[in-house]
Amino acid sequence: MKLVKNIDNKTIKNKSVSDKEAEEAFVKIFKWMGEDPSREGLVETPKRVVKAFKEYFKGYNEDATQILEKTFGDVHGYDDMVIQKNISVQSHCEHHMAPIIGIAHVAYIPNKRVVGLSKLARVVEVFSKRLQTQERLTMQIAKTLMNALDAKGVAVSIDATHQCMTMRGIKKEQATTVTNYYLGKFKEDLSFQNRYLRFISK
Repeated sequence: MKLVKNIDNKTIKNKSVSDKEAEEAFVKIFKWMGEDPSREGLVETPKRVVKAFKEYFKGYNEDATQILEKTFGDVHGYDDMVIQKNISVQSHCEHHMAPIIGIAHVAYIPNKRVVGLSKLARVVEVFSKRLQTQERLTMQIAKTLMNALDAKGVAVSIDATHQCMTMRGIKKEQATTVTNYYLGKFKEDLSFQNRYLRFISK
């Protein structure tokens, strides 16, 4: 059994599927498409796709909470918001497995301790590298930061393009989707929320 994280970051047991079995599945898909998997340009493609999928969906093998375990208390009483802007997001929608490309903004209000700045971007990365909806992705990042850091407040915003609606279906190439999720002081006190929104819009 292989232990992986599901969409809610809970450990689940997964019956292992070998790389070879995954490659064979892609060969069948090529045939279904009307392609010849034995032609020169496609012979190695199943292996390459499996390798790429391991990168696209590596978040299933990572624990966002563990990333936030190390914090720092020597901050001399700093208790205002910490904002990290323009974190790149590359994910895949769970409905069509089409790319979701955009940026995330993350803010939190420390409760005596802060976390290394790179950890904020890493949490975004962990949840992005799973099949997602943008709404759930936004909430997962926020709730994980709030709980793991015991923060006084958390705000997360994502602005992204969904290729499931720009390349197929309705085909609206310029459409973007914006989601916001607020917890703690960001939800209870509009002054924090408004300051956050002004900072990320600069």
